[in-house]
Amino acid sequence: MTSASIIDNSANFSGNSRSLLKKRTLLFRYLAEINLIFGIWYLQWRITHSINFDALWISIPLLIAEIYSYFGGVMFVIGLWRPLVRQIKSLDQMTPPIPRADWPTVDVFVTCYNEPPEIVEETAKAALAMDYPPIKLRVYVLDDGNSADMRAMTERLCIEDLQSAQLQKEVVRIDAERSYLFERLKQLENLTTNAQAAEQWLQASSKSVVNDSAAGFVQGLRQLILWLPPEHHTISGSPAKTLRDRLISERKALQEAISKKELELVELARFRYIARPKPAGVPHHAKAGNLNYAIFSGETSGQFLLTLDADHIPKPQFLKRVLPYFYTYNLFIGKYDQNQIAFVQTRQDFYNIPPGDPFGHRANLFYGPLQQGKDGMNAAFYTGTNAILRREALISVGLQHFADEFAKDEKRLNEFQLIGGVSSNSITEDMNTAMRLHGAGWKSIYHNELLAEGLAPDDLSSTLKQRLRWAQGTIQVLLRENPLTKPGLSFWQRLHYFKTMYSYFSGFATLVFISCPIIYFFTDIIPVKTYGPDFALHFFPAFIINRLTFISATWGIPAREVWRSEQYAIALFPLLIQAVWSVFTGQKLNFQVTPKQRQSGIYLRLVWPQLVVFILTILGILWSLYQFAIGHLNYPGVHLLNGAWAIYNLLLLSAIIHASVWQPPKEA
Repeated sequence: MTSASIIDNSANFSGNSRSLLKKRTLLFRYLAEINLIFGIWYLQWRITHSINFDALWISIPLLIAEIYSYFGGVMFVIGLWRPLVRQIKSLDQMTPPIPRADWPTVDVFVTCYNEPPEIVEETAKAALAMDYPPIKLRVYVLDDGNSADMRAMTERLCIEDLQSAQLQKEVVRIDAERSYLFERLKQLENLTTNAQAAEQWLQASSKSVVNDSAAGFVQGLRQLILWLPPEHHTISGSPAKTLRDRLISERKALQEAISKKELELVELARFRYIARPKPAGVPHHAKAGNLNYAIFSGETSGQFLLTLDADHIPKPQFLKRVLPYFYTYNLFIGKYDQNQIAFVQTRQDFYNIPPGDPFGHRANLFYGPLQQGKDGMNAAFYTGTNAILRREALISVGLQHFADEFAKDEKRLNEFQLIGGVSSNSITEDMNTAMRLHGAGWKSIYHNELLAEGLAPDDLSSTLKQRLRWAQGTIQVLLRENPLTKPGLSFWQRLHYFKTMYSYFSGFATLVFISCPIIYFFTDIIPVKTYGPDFALHFFPAFIINRLTFISATWGIPAREVWRSEQYAIALFPLLIQAVWSVFTGQKLNFQVTPKQRQSGIYLRLVWPQLVVFILTILGILWSLYQFAIGHLNYPGVHLLNGAWAIYNLLLLSAIIHASVWQPPKEA
């Protein structure tokens, strides 16, 4: 899908940026309001007229599931109420322009653990090739696996980078400036040798009554030299009293300038390797600890941080397209000020998704309407990769949270470098970090442009591990830093964070929805007292307007992708139940790195709950058909309605069952 807000670099708008409501937002709002009215009308009827009191054990769970879904829909609608499409001029096209010398320094963090060096190397090469001044860009491999092969790859690529034409040009420039400074220093040293004799001669000339015009000129020249401001003031700040003092001051300034140039030459080695120590008995905090060590270890210093997963390859224009968000032109002082933007998240996509997307990795719904809706309420999520963060914001918020943790337990002092900055409070460190930044008053931006692509898991086992980690980590945040009670968040920010957490409890509602037809097929027990005209009058209008609202919200996203997202939202119900159970029972949760290489195999064992439901549903349909064939079927209309419901459930579950046996096509 082509992003709706990818910006034409011609930038045909005034100013440096602008934001617009997404197209068809007013249509969506109109349908959403009708949808909510019909939904509450349906629920009112369900509560007051349709409960089957002879089967409360199934009718009450169904009613609760419907109420849960309705409130989820309310939050979904509110979350999409103000979706923003942002437009921005690139860093080198801003008006007035920012001089390249004033462009900020950027550290690129490529996080890895056990990925093959070849994958990380491809990402690192793309990061080094980004269109940005080389002396202001550094790329770090944060190797949490401390791999000898990864270290060797980094050293080799660093040497290759130093030999590149771009850096060799910088070497020539710096060396020329350094040579010029050396020449000036040599001239000063020659002058210093005779400075004392010259001072004595000038002092004698000044006492002479003879009007020596040459001596007067030299005396005036001396005074002028002493008056001229030095390039670098002394520590005391006092002006030089003699020519010799001035020459000594200038020599020190030149020596400092030469040292800086020599340091610039050393700093041209801009591809570096960091592997943090992992002492036994101390929590390491997985990816959050890896990032925080790089931030606080003193080895990095960039004003901004670009975080990339090991496999996410950035495009050359990444930095130029995103960094302008962090600057606002101040008309009163006539220059750019840095604003309160803490991070800018860009969209995420993958370059290895097979035809049909069997694992449901396309996320144009989340990285489209959902993130744009969050952005409209200053609640855009940080998703761990393809984002630029302001170092100042991370450090300030991180130190505050570390202070809070230290006040509770002084033993956590040993973890100082690991728990400040990026949140280590959950295995989904990214969302929790964004929530902390928002709570501290910082702002966020979602830039809907594809600026980096990565590798998606291409087997069901890896996919389920990733989805389980997301679910468990999100529920962890709910229990440890509930957004509804967290200080500093606005009402809309609380809503957006809670909405995401709320959605991970949907597995229980789904279990009820898919069980009802099966129960009816084999027992004739129905959770709703009537399926007659009264049911049709209340259910079908609400259902139809609900679908129309969803279609308007996802307009522009391919229908097949929307359907795949809907399939996985339902088919992952056992995983969502497992996530809730594991967090609420206090099970130890470990951060599992998503494998970047295909784990071949058949994974039917991983979807046995879905298989059981699938088989029972088919058997139930067959049993109804058999009952109909022998003339023993009661209420054929109700069976027909439940049959349609069951077929819909089968279509939803079929995606994950197909994914469990999917194999990549064999190469010819």
